[in-house]
Amino acid sequence: MKSRDLILALSVPLNWALGFTFAKAALAEFPPLMLMGMRFCIAAMILVWFVPRPHGYFKAILLISLVSATLQYGLTFTGLSLIDASLAVIVIHLEVPFAVLLAYVFLREVPGVQRMIGIAVAFAGIALIAGQPDIRGQLFPIALTAAGALMWAMGQIMVKNLDTGVNSFSLIAWVGVFAGPQMLLASLIIEGGQIAAIKNATWIGWGTVLYLGLIMTALGYGIWYRVLSRNPVSQLMPVLLLMPVITIILSVVLLGERPSTVIILGGIIVLVGVAIIVMKRDNPELAKTVPK
Repeated sequence: MKSRDLILALSVPLNWALGFTFAKAALAEFPPLMLMGMRFCIAAMILVWFVPRPHGYFKAILLISLVSATLQYGLTFTGLSLIDASLAVIVIHLEVPFAVLLAYVFLREVPGVQRMIGIAVAFAGIALIAGQPDIRGQLFPIALTAAGALMWAMGQIMVKNLDTGVNSFSLIAWVGVFAGPQMLLASLIIEGGQIAAIKNATWIGWGTVLYLGLIMTALGYGIWYRVLSRNPVSQLMPVLLLMPVITIILSVVLLGERPSTVIILGGIIVLVGVAIIVMKRDNPELAKTVPK
């Protein structure tokens, strides 16, 4: 990998970790679905003018947006609103073992011994965290966050079935076109306090909305897919393991969180399991994600 591509690749987990940390702060001002709906509407309005229309794939992308964006973010960020960002980002990484298991169930992709070991290690880390007495009161939001990871994994199976008819940038843009209004509508039905949130939001809240839409989604995925197009997946996937590490550091520095030793230990175990999975060279599909 060239030095320029390495620098660009390293900027992605920093970009996404900052977005995740800022989102945690913004959830004190906006309901989760409302926040994510605004994010995707902004990203779609920026990107949709520069990508081809996916003719013949609108129905498939609509379903993908419902599962991998609306349901995923509704679950994940509702969970994030109730637990620390440092804990949520660890749980979210269950998306990788979930993706491997669903690929076996629906696509008959045999994971192999190495990935099965990685899956077992990752779930052991989550079990260690969930078994702590001070965490038991947070099992429901942890379960919501894990369910969001499962929806992400299901979305990847749906993305793979699109074949090569839709390029990555078109997928990101048109998922946003569908998902943004879906989440705003769901927010009106399920959540409350939207008017008060708009009136009382600070520069931190509005700045986060812009960051999530413009920087985390549009710019972050633009950089990621550009580097991905020029380098082997096996060289890039380990870079993403920096995201939870950076997120935990940022959550301590910016949000004042203090994750316990057990959470840190469990997080290390989860990341080791994920690393075992993603470092197997013949699994490029795990890198082809819709926006985080």
